[in-house]
Amino acid sequence: MTITLQDLQETAASAFGWDRLRPGQEQAMSALLTGRSVLCVMPTGSGKSAIYQVPAMTLPGVTLVVSPLIALQHDQAASINEHTGTTRARVINSSLTKREVEDAWSAAAEGEATRAKFLFLAPEQIARDDVAARLRALDISLVVVDEAHCVSSWGHDFRPDYLQLGHLLRDLGAPVIALTATASHPVQNEIVDRLRLVGPVVLVEGFDRPNLFLDAVHHVEEEDKLRAVRNQVLGLAGPGLVYVATKKAADRLSSELQEKGVRADSYHAGKLRKEREAVHEAFLDGTVDVVVATTAFGMGIDKPDVRFVVHADISDSLDSYYQEIGRGGRDGGEARAILHYRPEDLSLRRFFAARSVNRTQLRELYLLIAAQARPVRIKKLKELSGLSPRKLTGLLNLLEASECIAEGAKGYRARKMTAEDAVRRGVEQAEIRERIDQSRVEMARRYAETRGCRRQFLLGYFGEDLAEACGNCGNCARREDAVGLPEPSAAPAPDDEDVPFDIDSPVDHPDWGTGTVMGYEDGVITVLFDSEGYKTLSVDLVLDKELLTAVAPTA
Repeated sequence: MTITLQDLQETAASAFGWDRLRPGQEQAMSALLTGRSVLCVMPTGSGKSAIYQVPAMTLPGVTLVVSPLIALQHDQAASINEHTGTTRARVINSSLTKREVEDAWSAAAEGEATRAKFLFLAPEQIARDDVAARLRALDISLVVVDEAHCVSSWGHDFRPDYLQLGHLLRDLGAPVIALTATASHPVQNEIVDRLRLVGPVVLVEGFDRPNLFLDAVHHVEEEDKLRAVRNQVLGLAGPGLVYVATKKAADRLSSELQEKGVRADSYHAGKLRKEREAVHEAFLDGTVDVVVATTAFGMGIDKPDVRFVVHADISDSLDSYYQEIGRGGRDGGEARAILHYRPEDLSLRRFFAARSVNRTQLRELYLLIAAQARPVRIKKLKELSGLSPRKLTGLLNLLEASECIAEGAKGYRARKMTAEDAVRRGVEQAEIRERIDQSRVEMARRYAETRGCRRQFLLGYFGEDLAEACGNCGNCARREDAVGLPEPSAAPAPDDEDVPFDIDSPVDHPDWGTGTVMGYEDGVITVLFDSEGYKTLSVDLVLDKELLTAVAPTA
C-alpha cells in the first residue's frame, strides 16, 4: 500500500478537520512515508501531535504512544476519539481496572476496520517484560515517544524508565517519532543515541515564542515577594498558572487567592491522584481559573488560552522554565511570563542539583551483574538486588554511562574491571552530572539578572541567535519608556569579526575539554561543555589568551 502526502492531507481534513498541514508537519510526515524516524523539536502549540496522529490514521496497524503522564494520556486519547467520532485511541496504565486493560489490549489486536489505532502507555510499563512481549505481538506501524527530552540525562526532566525504550524500538522495527518542545543540541544528540534512531530526520522549528511577554521582578524579602506574586495574580486576566517550589507554598497561595474571590486551586504530589485529576479537569473546563502548582503540573496540558505563567520561585534550569512558560499563549494570543526572583532562592535549586551516590549500592550492583553467567535483564536485577525501580535504573544508567556495563538485546553484562574501578567511574559520572546541573542553575540566575533583552538571552541558551532586541520583554519595554527607542542588540551577529566562533560550533578548552558555542551576550561567550556544563567567558579574554580552539567536525 503506497501512501502519499495527498493521502495524509485528506486524512487530516476528514478525521481531524484540519484544512491544511504546516510545512514542518509535512516535512516530518514525508520522512515517515519513506520509513525514516524523526526527531521533532517544536515549540508548544505548534502542532506536534498532528505529526503522528495523521499518519497513524492512514497507516495500517497500531501506533504506540509512550507518554509520561496518565492525565496527559487520557487527554490525548479523548481528543483523538472526539475528532474521529469513535474509540480509536486506548490507554493502558495503572489507573485502569484489569478488565479495562485487557479490553484495550484486545482492541489493539482486532482487525484493521475496528482496531484501536492508538495505544498510550507510560515508560515504566514499557520497561516490563510482559508488556514488551505483548507489544511485540501486535502490528505496530509507528512508535511515538512524547516528551522525548525525558530520555536524556542531559535533559531537565530525566526519567530512567525511558532508558528501556531503545531495545524495544529496535525489536518493533517501526519508524519512531520523538517529540519535544525543548531540546538543546546535546539533548537532541542523546535522544537519538538513547532511542537508537538510525539516520533520523531532525526537525527543529525554533524555540521562539514571540507572543510571550518575558519579565522578571526582583525582591529582597521572601514575604514581600509572596505578597507581590499574590497581588500581581489578582490583577491579571486569566486563566493562568503560578509555579512555586513547595507543596506548602502552593496550598497557601491558592487559599489566599480563594479568599480574594479567585477561582483557584493547588496541584502537587502531596494530593491524592483523584484530587490532582479533579484540579486538572477543572482547569481545562474553566471552572478553575488559576492553578498554583509545583512543576508536577502542566506537562503536555492542552489548554490554548492560558494568559499568564507566573513563577514565584526560580526554576532549576532554563530548560524547565521554557517548558513551563510554554504553556502560556498556545492559541497565539498574548500571554505574560513573569519570574519573581530572590538570589537566596537559588540555594534551594543548588541543593536539589547536588547529587550523592550510594557507593555501596553501586559496588554491589556491579558485582551482581559481573557474577551472572549470561546477560541479565532488568526484571531479574530487580529481584536479585532488592532495589526500588527508580534507584536501580538510576544506578544502571551511571554504570552504563561510565562504561562499566554494557546493555544488549539480552540484558546487561559487566565489562572487565575491578569493583573499585567501577565505583570510581560511576562516582565520576555522577560528579559530571552534578556540575552540569549546577551550571544550569547558574544560567537561570543569569537570565533572572540580565539587563539585556530577555528573549535574546533565553534563545541564546538553546543555541538560537536573535539578531535584534525583541521589544516584547520587560527590559526592552523599560528602555523604550526611558529613551523612546529599544537599545540595539547586545548580541553580535555570528559573522561579526569580533566573534571568534560561530554559534553551534565545537570548541576545545585546555581544562574543560570539548564543548559547543551556544551564544554571545554583552562581550561574553557561553559554551556548553560536555563534562562541565555551561560556562561563560569574556570574549576579549578568549581572544587574548587563546582559551578556546576550534574543533574540526568529524566525518
